[in-house]
Amino acid sequence: MENRICSLFGIRYPIVAGGMIWCSGWRLAAAVSEAGGLGLIGSGSMTPDLLREHIRRCREATRKPFGVNVPLMYRYADQIIETVIEERVPVVFTSAGDPKSRTAQLHEAGCKVAHVVSSSKFARKSEEAGVDAVVAEGFEAGGHNGREETPTMVLTPHVRRAVRIPLLAAGGIATGRGMLAAFALGAEGVQLGTRFALTRESSASEEFKRLCLSLEEGGTTLALKKLAPTRLVRNDFCRAVEEAESRGATAEELSALLGRGRPKRGIFEGDLSEGELEIGQAASLLRDLPPAGEVVRQIVREYDEALPTLGRLGPL
Repeated sequence: MENRICSLFGIRYPIVAGGMIWCSGWRLAAAVSEAGGLGLIGSGSMTPDLLREHIRRCREATRKPFGVNVPLMYRYADQIIETVIEERVPVVFTSAGDPKSRTAQLHEAGCKVAHVVSSSKFARKSEEAGVDAVVAEGFEAGGHNGREETPTMVLTPHVRRAVRIPLLAAGGIATGRGMLAAFALGAEGVQLGTRFALTRESSASEEFKRLCLSLEEGGTTLALKKLAPTRLVRNDFCRAVEEAESRGATAEELSALLGRGRPKRGIFEGDLSEGELEIGQAASLLRDLPPAGEVVRQIVREYDEALPTLGRLGPL
């Protein structure tokens, strides 16, 4: 396939792996890139020195393009950006902040920049900031979400109408048919988090992976809305948050309940009771733990197989 996303990032398929905290290390990024997609290293759970190590090991593992996801509100964001520039990373996906403050700097260093948005308003601001592409992420996605709570099927066409730059869709997409649906809505590429979090190369704990593969519909919920809306697996910690929110807990009280290190405790260390378990709704569609490269190939096969069936439907 050849389109604006493939041309922009120098990849074979318009499939991007989400740069997820505690999941997206160099092994996952390299595997996705080797298979023809774009792998991202998730810097939001790394120190600058650790990120530098992951970048270098990823470069040793693949000669294909890869990138780094940078949450702009992360406490190490300044140092992370410096590390990315020093290491000449070709692609940066920014999120959780204003891309205007960083895009020109990254462009001067030769980086292609995409920014994750949850509304057409922020998509327009990102285009004005000069980013090369935007990711329209619906609230089906795992982890931090937009306050608008707009699903991918509604958000993608809104953003398509709002901007002219290349568009990726994210949130709830885990299959080739999901990718085809996103393309029908105006996307030119897809970013998948949950599907790649549940692969062999993901650095998430095996306990976390097995739990997510057992989830049914409704197994996740959007919580912590007074802080930063976050999609979580329903476990003891999540239920404690829901109880606090139902009695009107303040943002300060919720912050105290959250504490520090909960995502690491849950996703990376496998505390399935008291950890913060971030995963998307698409987990309920998944029951296997394949290599990441096979995920890319499977999505491409399913997309190719599904595409002709639309033509056979005929006009209404």
